[in-house]
Amino acid sequence: MDDQQERPKRRGFTNRLEEGRQTFQPGLWSRLIGIGIVVIYLLLFVVLNTHHVEVNFVFASTTVSLIWVILFSLAAGIALGVLVSQLHRFRTRRGQR
Repeated sequence: MDDQQERPKRRGFTNRLEEGRQTFQPGLWSRLIGIGIVVIYLLLFVVLNTHHVEVNFVFASTTVSLIWVILFSLAAGIALGVLVSQLHRFRTRRGQR
């Protein structure tokens, strides 16, 4: 009788181990670690680029934090890249008609 009661416990433990193997997602954890590293890097990037710089325009100049200059340049580059790719796509489609 004790033998029969012992077996279900072992099966339960084995089933729980197997469930753990099936639910463990190494891809998810590697993505979370990667996202965490990127977030930490971005925070350090912002903190280390807070000193002020002078930005000279053609007729005026201003002093702003370096991180704002970097972020504005990034946003402008992305916007121009998307615009150019859409213009190229539009022209190649129009030429195919």
